[in-house]
Amino acid sequence: MLRGLATVNIYAADHAAASRWYADLLGIEPYYQRPGYHEFRIGDYEHELGIIDRRYAPEGEPDVPGGAVVNWYVDDLQGAVARLLDLGATLREPITERGEGFVTASVVDPFGNVLGVMTNPHYLQILERDRA
Repeated sequence: MLRGLATVNIYAADHAAASRWYADLLGIEPYYQRPGYHEFRIGDYEHELGIIDRRYAPEGEPDVPGGAVVNWYVDDLQGAVARLLDLGATLREPITERGEGFVTASVVDPFGNVLGVMTNPHYLQILERDRA
């Protein structure tokens, strides 16, 4: 039923500032822009990260970090966490060994969204398989 990650959407009250922050973090500009919505394609599989103006959030959407954590694969976990913190994110969960090469950390971006980063041998196995 679930075939793969298509788009991760996050909300920001200051949509323009959030779009600039993520452009700086990712080193790219959004490929798709509409008033109140900007979208980036990132990583090996060009997964989509959408930034939505909070005024378009469904009624009752919480305005505090929480819920599901999407973990993005990174090659250098310590470097990624340091960069996120340097850009103004706050640490939510420190770098934590989960076993068998799975290591995670999470931050809260300056706009109140949880952003997870991780190393993951399974990701590298799938990437290697797809490149073969």
